[in-house]
Amino acid sequence: MKKKRNWKINEYGIFEGDKKIGGEQEDDIYELLGLQYIPPEMREDAGEIKAAEKGELPELLSLRDIKGDIHAHTTWSDGNASIEDMAKAARAMDYEYLAVCDHAKSLGIAGGLTEEQLSEQRNEIMRVREELDFQLLAGVEVNIMSDESLDLENSTLKDLDIVVAGIHTGFNQSSEKITSRIVSAMENKHVDIISHPTGRLIERRPPYEVDVDKIIEVARDTKTALEINAAPDRLDLKNMDARKAKNKDVRIAISTDAHSTATLDYMKFGVSTARRGWLEARDVLNTLSFDGLKKWLSSRK
Repeated sequence: MKKKRNWKINEYGIFEGDKKIGGEQEDDIYELLGLQYIPPEMREDAGEIKAAEKGELPELLSLRDIKGDIHAHTTWSDGNASIEDMAKAARAMDYEYLAVCDHAKSLGIAGGLTEEQLSEQRNEIMRVREELDFQLLAGVEVNIMSDESLDLENSTLKDLDIVVAGIHTGFNQSSEKITSRIVSAMENKHVDIISHPTGRLIERRPPYEVDVDKIIEVARDTKTALEINAAPDRLDLKNMDARKAKNKDVRIAISTDAHSTATLDYMKFGVSTARRGWLEARDVLNTLSFDGLKKWLSSRK
């Protein structure tokens, strides 16, 4: 940064004495100070000024980088729209793909699917995929049970295109137990993504006790993606944890967890959280093309 000067900054610009020397555009101030432009989301006194001095700020992710949504629900479980309607809505957003990840059987309250129902759903997904000429992935959101098991067997999971795993019960267990449950899920080669990793519901439920640093370490070792759940009452992972994951080369999946066509639009909130976490397009799983995503998924099996 340039040496301290007798400059004034106000709503009209930046002045040296009475002479206006910049400020028509926000960029002017950064240029005069010898700084790389700092996007608003990064202005949190979290090292961005030093990075800007060195010209080392990341090229932040943008909404246009997102190629698809990889965690959405339909009327097959607790969603409010059919597979066909969700696919049409995703296509209207210029996405390349959508992953249908309805709940698995242990969540009866959410209409969780049995193995037989998942097989039937897969047939419908294939039908809609062909009729709409739009890429749909047949997936599931399995529950990580209190005893560390998943509520579907590996023999079922192996036939799915994508598997999201999350904790939906047993929130009051110890940090060691909650962490162990998530670690166990990540060590299953069929689990691709951990959904809403801390379980928080903003202003309704605090995050459960979980060692996020441990989760990130294991995610790196197992090449499991961690989700930024873009639902505005979740935003989980939060930005600071997403930045920690980025620094450990852990891939982030930004998903809406949509339960309707309208809530597919939540993606913008997830992208904003990712930007606050300094994430770039290369850090995010669903910036990959459909072929790139399929390649990443195949590499984990």
